[in-house]
Amino acid sequence: MTLIEPRTLKGFRDFLPAAMIPRERLMEVARTVYRRYGFVPIDTPALELLEVLTGKGSDETDRQMYHFIDNGGRAVGMRFDLTVPLARFAAQHIGTLGTPFKRYHIAPVWRGETPQAGRFREFVQCDFDTIGTTGVVSDIETALVIHELMHEVGVSRFQIRINNRKVLSGFLEKLELQGSSTAVLRALDKLDKVGVEQVSKELAQAGLSDQQTQQVITLSKIQGSTSQVLSQLDDLLQGSEQGQEGIERLRTICGAMKAAGVADEFYRLDVSIARGLDYYTGVVFETTLGDLPSIGSVCSGGRYDNLAGLYTKQHLPGIGASLGLDRLLAALEQLGRIPKTTPSADIFIPLFDADRINDYFAMASIVRSSGMSAEIYPDAKKLGQQLKYADQRGFRIALIAGSQELDAGQVQIKNLATKVSTQVTWRDQPDELVAAIRRMLDLPDMLA
Repeated sequence: MTLIEPRTLKGFRDFLPAAMIPRERLMEVARTVYRRYGFVPIDTPALELLEVLTGKGSDETDRQMYHFIDNGGRAVGMRFDLTVPLARFAAQHIGTLGTPFKRYHIAPVWRGETPQAGRFREFVQCDFDTIGTTGVVSDIETALVIHELMHEVGVSRFQIRINNRKVLSGFLEKLELQGSSTAVLRALDKLDKVGVEQVSKELAQAGLSDQQTQQVITLSKIQGSTSQVLSQLDDLLQGSEQGQEGIERLRTICGAMKAAGVADEFYRLDVSIARGLDYYTGVVFETTLGDLPSIGSVCSGGRYDNLAGLYTKQHLPGIGASLGLDRLLAALEQLGRIPKTTPSADIFIPLFDADRINDYFAMASIVRSSGMSAEIYPDAKKLGQQLKYADQRGFRIALIAGSQELDAGQVQIKNLATKVSTQVTWRDQPDELVAAIRRMLDLPDMLA
């Protein structure tokens, strides 16, 4: 029999425990932050009818979509993001859910794009969205969730770049370029990636004159403090109703962020931010890392007030953002922020004496009942071999007890990094065992 070479498709990955544990921790951080703001979980199928997905993102996402005819002869596609399925979901279930409806969704999506650093064909998005309101409160809350997410995952240097599609659309309206707005916004969204020269070429291809191209580029280059940017936009967009509406919403968002205690260094107005997906209609966000801006945005989103209108006559405006889990993890790995070894449990318990397994399981039960995790080595090998296993997997604490210690109801708690150890009584005084472990791990005493 010829063996099949074990390999993965290009752009797809296996995740070993050392990679999967930080992924799960990051997802749990996202869940915790989302729940803190009142978002609730949902899930949708990986496959949707093709008509649900096509024409909702951009020509590029349509090209990248994985799609096929299923066994029932139906044209189906694999979701390329979680927002389009949300619009279908909301249109289908909003009568039961009511509005406003705040959801989060953490799940894989698929795009057949060219794999590169931080970009894969299968990746996880961690979305949160509010459906059923056009109020600025939801815009503000989206920005605050992004800000809190970045801090909670341990990123200290980042910047949320904020713009409003209505500012861009209002400016194009003044230039009498409404018919070219989609092409212009898509080109402008590439400014950071391809530079001014290439964007200018694309704008020319979209039918803009040299003067119009220069005006669009000039608008995108506006910089300064929040008040300075808003002042310049006020001057440029005089007479444009939707442009002024966009400016006022940006002013309100930034004012509320300041009132909520968000430092100026963590956000700025950036008129070049357009977001490449066609469904955005209002405020848009992109979040870049100060220590690794080249990896691109790690948390993006915005307002989409018309997307659900493709599925229902009921007006269901929405706003939200997505944490790019894989891109953020790739960045954290490059920055050396992910530990090389990650233990599967808090506490390691070597198996000294196979005849005393009941004692080891009783000890592990005390640890687990306290909210910590424990792993018992499955074989009674030499202590050195067992501790080598513990060291390879990054355990910090071991509970070491042979027959004599077990007879006395005692155990040695050893810090595997510092080699410092202490002896405690555990059988009759389980609280003492838990408290001593917590002191060694520098954890708060949950029993206090």
